[in-house]
This record gives sequence, structure tokens and C-alpha cells, in this order.
Amino acid sequence: MKKIAILLLICGFCAACPTTSENNSNKPVKTPTVEENKMKNAEIKNADFFANLPEDFAKPTEEVGKRLLKEYGAVFVARGGAIAPKKVIFRDEADVATFQSSVEKTSKTIGNLTIELQTPAMKALKGAMDEAAQNDLTITPRGADSAKRSYAQTVELWASRVDPGLAHWTANGKLKKEDAERIKALSPFEQVPEIFKLEAKGIFFAKDLSKSIIYSVAPPGTSQHLSMLALDVAEFENAAVRKILAKHGWFQTVKSDLPHFTFLGVTENALPNLGLKKISDGGRDFWLPDI
Repeated sequence: MKKIAILLLICGFCAACPTTSENNSNKPVKTPTVEENKMKNAEIKNADFFANLPEDFAKPTEEVGKRLLKEYGAVFVARGGAIAPKKVIFRDEADVATFQSSVEKTSKTIGNLTIELQTPAMKALKGAMDEAAQNDLTITPRGADSAKRSYAQTVELWASRVDPGLAHWTANGKLKKEDAERIKALSPFEQVPEIFKLEAKGIFFAKDLSKSIIYSVAPPGTSQHLSMLALDVAEFENAAVRKILAKHGWFQTVKSDLPHFTFLGVTENALPNLGLKKISDGGRDFWLPDI
């Protein structure tokens, strides 16, 4: 009788545990929030940003790379199953394609737009969208290029600022025609330091030509959208939406880009331990590398 009782007890525990077949069934599965799926302490080393970068991360030594890491680097300490790139700048389309093909990704059609993100980021977004719907709110992409982007798309955005800027400053006599033509003939990768050198002299390339280009578009190969861990949200002005997104691991990490959210995969109280600092501006909280 004792043996039978023990067997029944063991079977009772087994029946209560979810099996692989149950997880893959057609039954609806509740997407866990970041709070429900907290990260292991071992995955967050300490409050030092550099200590939390991916293993074998190519830490930049040149000034351009250091500046871009400071501006856009929050994505490199993403957790929650996200895989961050191991370099600040992708050199070309092949470099981007190699990374994007190495990670698990999921597509989702929202309204009439289809977006693609790394699978953990998409799961968290779905959880946020479901919670928003329960509160009569929506979370939708801002446009067709709101999530994953190709290298070519970042080049196109870059050129939309650089080309008019070169024409403007040449016409105003601030830039020699031959210098503008030389810069325009360079590869996008080679143009970045040249544009930064001009901006150091007060020759700016943002859309309004009054500030740095990095406050308007990301240089080619540096956009967080290339990592498939970023999303431009149509409802970015709604504080309630921002709060829900943060609950599910999505935070604002680019101070000059208000619709832009980055999947970091942890709760807000864990962000300082990843080496990120909070900068509040206009009622919004942005999380940037503390370097």
C-alpha cells in the first residue's frame, strides 16, 4: 500500500507539471511579463556598462566608435533572451545579413504593416500589446520600417541628410565643391568620420542643419533597428503606453528619437545594474550607457 501511495503521489506531481506537448498545443499560452520572468543575477554582472557587454565585444578605440557607443549603446546590454551585436558599426550589407541570419526572429502583421523582431522582443511586444488592449489602448508600429531594417535602408536615411547638407554648405560657401564631391564619393562607412569632422567645425547635417546628424538619423551600420531589437511606436506620446512597454522590457534609449523604443529585456530597476543611467527630459525617461 505504501508503494502504491508513493507512486500515486509521484504521478500526481508529474500530472501537475507542464509538458512539452502541452506547451506546443493549441491552448492559449499567457506571455510572461518581464516581472514574471526575472533575469538570473549571474547574467547581470555589476553596475559597470562595459562588464555587461557581450563576450568578445569589439570595444571601439577610435573617437567615432566611442561616441556612437555612448549615444546608441544601450542595446548592447540587452537581456531577456535577446542577442546583441558584438560591434558598434556594421560595415556593409553582408555584415548585417550575417548577424540577422544568426538570431531567431519572428514576423507579425499589425494592422496593415508586417514587422520583424528577434523572437524574445516580439514575445514581449505581444505581451505589451495584449495588456494595452485590456486598457483600451493600442501599441502599433509607426511605419513599414519601424522594426527590422536592412543596411541599405540605413544608407538611404543617411543620404537623405548628408546629400542636402553637402549641397547647402557648398552653396553657402562653408564647404569647397571639391571637398563635397570627395565626401559624396566615399562609401557610407567612410563618410561617417568625415561628416563628424565637419560637424566639429559647426557644419551640421541634421535635417534642420542646426545640430549633429546623429540627432536626426543613425549613421549607416549603427542603427539599433539592424539588431532587430528596436521599434518605432506610433503611440509614443501616450505616457500609459510608455509605462506598459517598460513593464515588458521596452525602453527609450535614444534621447533625440521620441518614437524609438529598445528591447532591453529586464525590469526598470535592473537597468542601473547593467550600467545604464536614466536621463529624464520632457516627462520621458531615457536610458543611456553610463560612460
